[in-house]
Amino acid sequence: MRRPMLPQRKPLYLVAVNIRSLYNVGALFRNGDAFGVTRLYLCGYTGTPPRHEIAKTALGAERTVPWEHHRRTLPLLRKLRAEGIRIVALERTRGSTPLPDYRPKFPVALVVGNEVTGVSPAVQRFADDVVGIPMFGQKESLNVAVAAGVALYAFNLRRRKK
Repeated sequence: MRRPMLPQRKPLYLVAVNIRSLYNVGALFRNGDAFGVTRLYLCGYTGTPPRHEIAKTALGAERTVPWEHHRRTLPLLRKLRAEGIRIVALERTRGSTPLPDYRPKFPVALVVGNEVTGVSPAVQRFADDVVGIPMFGQKESLNVAVAAGVALYAFNLRRRKK
């Protein structure tokens, strides 16, 4: 049986920087598949397939989502910006735009950072926009893969609209 052709969508990239947990990397692949990510960039010391831990949570998405590894993040982001891709960091800061209020301009690359330290200040300064997920509980953040899924879902709501 042939898979139905998916409609062309505006490009949406995911950039994962210094993700320690291979299980989180696998979950990012799953998010990439679920939300139609054009390409997943694994940067810094973020693990890459093939790894059992990635495959365990990716459930095959590591074989279907296009990906690349880049040791250094800023040169990649410069290249993406030169290609006309808007750079958006996902990080809660005083100046970040709340995710529900953000209107992404495609093509866009969403940057997520380390589970403990988040997106580096250098990447935040380089980004065209910084968005944050409003938190209503006691904790100040979400797991990186969960946060990426929330943001990708919100971006996709805007991506489908003409």
